[in-house]
Amino acid sequence: MIKQSTKILESLQYPSGLFAASSPTVGTGYDKAWIRDCIYESLGLESVDNIKAVKKAYTALLDLLVKHEHKLDHAIESKPEHRFQYIHARCHPHTLEEIDEPWGNKQNDAVGALLFKIGDLEAKGIELLTKPEYVRVVEKLIGYLASIEYWHDEDNGMWEENEEVHASSVGACVAGLLKIRKIVDVPQYLIDKGVATLDALLPRESVTKITDLALLSLIYPYNVVSDEQAKKILHNVEHHLVRKKGVLRYLDDQYYSNGSEAEWTMGFAWLAIIFKKMGRPDKYAYYMRKTLEVMNAKGEMPELYFGGTDEYNENTPLGWAQAMYLIAARME
Repeated sequence: MIKQSTKILESLQYPSGLFAASSPTVGTGYDKAWIRDCIYESLGLESVDNIKAVKKAYTALLDLLVKHEHKLDHAIESKPEHRFQYIHARCHPHTLEEIDEPWGNKQNDAVGALLFKIGDLEAKGIELLTKPEYVRVVEKLIGYLASIEYWHDEDNGMWEENEEVHASSVGACVAGLLKIRKIVDVPQYLIDKGVATLDALLPRESVTKITDLALLSLIYPYNVVSDEQAKKILHNVEHHLVRKKGVLRYLDDQYYSNGSEAEWTMGFAWLAIIFKKMGRPDKYAYYMRKTLEVMNAKGEMPELYFGGTDEYNENTPLGWAQAMYLIAARME
């Protein structure tokens, strides 16, 4: 199963180094590349030691920043007022051009995730900042987060929806700043502001959401919450969001709703990873069984199952979910 999932995930990487969110042939738009998805998909290949593919992905992401460096300059000079002025979450996987259409482009967690993994991989001896321009744009990302005042910036969050302050976005930025400060200068106040927001908001995701699947990112991969905060997040996710075929993103989620919220398969693997790291082999085994149960006959992880059914949607395989399975499976 690990070998098959590795092959599936590797098939989603374009020659540019970026990943499709799902099969490049799907008609849903998931053939495009998302910064966040590329990072999580790379986590999967890192877990099976395909470092060549990982470096290729981050080189492409750094090239993406260099290509759109003028946007960073404008945002640092003057705080963005419109969505299009933010770093776009999606791009064309071949040309690295931003997808120019109305979208929830204010996704601060993607910027935090990128800083986090660049810092993490560099600390592991995997050199990514091999050109002066790469160091330059990473430094500018710090100024970008300062300019948008990420700690209280109402962004579209991991799910690209309504604008509000999301704990998962703030936490991603805090984690990114903490990791990257070993390489470039990060003013301490930038971290302190984010931590204060997290302490005030958690265990909620936002003013409107008591809990959210996205909050799991604060435990893994970011490890940016206290043990007590992690326990509360996990309790709320399990109590409110776990279903038979997956984990809801949040209560009353309308995406692919059939009257009931869609059930996301990656939630099972995500919980398995976290419980393994917390020393709970019983919970790890339980969620690994659940993960295997929701794979299709080809070993693919669908994006989601329609609520209360055995029918999954067309975004199959979802690269992010496939990566989560790989990470969890390699922890056995």
